[in-house]
Amino acid sequence: MAYSDLTPAWLTGVEEPPLVEVSSGLRLHPDAGAAFLQLAAKAKTQGIELRLVSAWRGFAQQARIWQAKWRGERPVYDAQSGVVDLSTLSITEKAEAIMLYSALPGTSRHHWGSDFDWYDAAAVPADYRPQLLPEEYQQGPFQHACEFIAAHAADVGFYAPYAAYQGGVAPEPWHLSFMPLARECTSQLTPALVHHALLHSELDDKAQLIALLPEIFQRFVQNVAAMPEPSQLAKG
Repeated sequence: MAYSDLTPAWLTGVEEPPLVEVSSGLRLHPDAGAAFLQLAAKAKTQGIELRLVSAWRGFAQQARIWQAKWRGERPVYDAQSGVVDLSTLSITEKAEAIMLYSALPGTSRHHWGSDFDWYDAAAVPADYRPQLLPEEYQQGPFQHACEFIAAHAADVGFYAPYAAYQGGVAPEPWHLSFMPLARECTSQLTPALVHHALLHSELDDKAQLIALLPEIFQRFVQNVAAMPEPSQLAKG
């Protein structure tokens, strides 16, 4: 599957890619959306109701999330789910603390339309708001769905890029990526494209963030779980 219409603006979230609404205003690339609906239908036979928490996010929305955390208007969590006091950190430490769970605008996989966060609505009350914390998924209400995802997500082309901590992004069992599209985006996104997007943004301290881009790109963008090759999936 080739995506010849990928552009720098698509890769960095500056412009919308082709999208379809999957549920409640949440959108994915048509190929990822169709695969998600397949996965959800299969999950339903196991008593699991897969729902999206978030899907495509553009640069502007990611920037609002980032700015709120950067300015201390929204909590930043550490790997133990404790709130981080950003006021005590250097700019580099502050950026690293935020990027444990939130990508720098221009680098988010959510820009591509290939990635989403999920939960199991059948496992919680109707008014439950997922917090996207490890304890919800590892031993909490979504453990059964996690086991299903681990066994069946690859059947329709998904994998977990943040399955384990590798020194960058924290483990995110709720995050899935549609491999055919994500593979293309991963190969084409570069620090130079992110630099350009940041340069034209209004992020606080953007000059310092741009200076950190080489390390950010290696540690938080490229440093993810290896994606199975199509031949490996076919054998599986």
